[in-house]
Order: sequence, then C-alpha cells, then structure tokens
Amino acid sequence: MITNVGAFLAISALIAVAPGPDTAITTRNALVGGRRAGLFTILGVSLGLAIWTLATGVGVAALLRASEPAFVALKVVGAIYLCWLGVQAIRSALRKPSTAGGGHVLRRRIESRVAFRQGLLTTLGNPKIAVFFTSFLPQFTPAHAASFGSLVLLGVLFCLVGLTWLTIYVLAIARIGDFLRRPRPRRVLDFVTGTVLVGFGIRLATEHR
Repeated sequence: MITNVGAFLAISALIAVAPGPDTAITTRNALVGGRRAGLFTILGVSLGLAIWTLATGVGVAALLRASEPAFVALKVVGAIYLCWLGVQAIRSALRKPSTAGGGHVLRRRIESRVAFRQGLLTTLGNPKIAVFFTSFLPQFTPAHAASFGSLVLLGVLFCLVGLTWLTIYVLAIARIGDFLRRPRPRRVLDFVTGTVLVGFGIRLATEHR
C-alpha cells in the first residue's frame, strides 16, 4: 500500500521537530499550565491532524486546496485565532503577576478542555496542512496511485510521529516549568510566545497556496 516507509518516517520526523503554531501553543501551555495542560494540547493537535488525514483520504482536503474562496476563508479564520491566542498571551505578560507567600507565583490553571481545544483549533485552522498532506502523502503510494487506505495509513503514521515528538518535548520542558512560572520568566515567556503566535497568524494570513 505504501512505499519507502523509512524515508517517509525520516521526513515526518524532521517536519515534526520544525517549530510551528502547534509547537508554540504546546510550549506555552506546558510551561504555564504544567504537564497536564501540555499533554491535552498535544491530544488536540493530534486529533486535528487525524481529521486532516481523513479529509485527505476522502478528497475533502483536495477540494479545499482547489477552492480559492474556501481556502482563503479557512486561512483567515485560522490566522485570526492564532493572533487572538497571541494577544491573550501578551496581555497576560503585561499584567502584574499575583504571588503566593514567599514570593512564589501560583501556577496558572489551564483547564484540560481549554488546552485540548486550543491544540485542536490551531491545527484545524491551518489550511496549509491540507496542501501539505495532498502533495506529500501521495508521493509514498505506489506509482502515485493514492487510495483511501494508503493515504489514511500514511496520515496515521505521520500523526504518531508528531504525537511521539510532542510528548517527549512536553515531558522535557515541563521539568523546567517551575522556574519559568516565577514572575519575571513567566512574563517573558508569555510575551515571547504571544509574539510568536501573532507572527504565525500574520504569516498564515499572507501566505499563498
């Protein structure tokens, strides 16, 4: 059903570690809200990728890629959402932090459902994934004869690679979260990740297919 599995996994791993909107929102949620928030963000990202995988298999992603109005509409919605998340983080950075006894900052609680929703919507709101899947996945099917089964299998493998990387990443950065949740580092973190998210949103809004 698929060819060159080793090459596909290697390329998928390189793509997974490349920073993007999903990495930015996962980083912020893991460092600000802790390991649980980071892991639920990953689950949202993974579900978003799984939905794009199914959309590619049934041809919806190809239709989206071919339809300029639909592509632009989803791109604008996704860009607005990323910018909104970024502005929220920047506003949080500019607010005076509340402290507990001893000068330690109380961990900001990020509800699991909120973290999950942010990961899901960040991924679903990026139509570039549809373009990527419809051009990348068929290259690893026999003679480019892409079938539903082969495309879904490749998409699932891609999702598993991304899920594995992000899980390892979250578990690693969560260990330094206690330090970064102190007043000054946390405000810097919020400002930086907020700026990055706004940047990703602007780039998404101005990119072409």
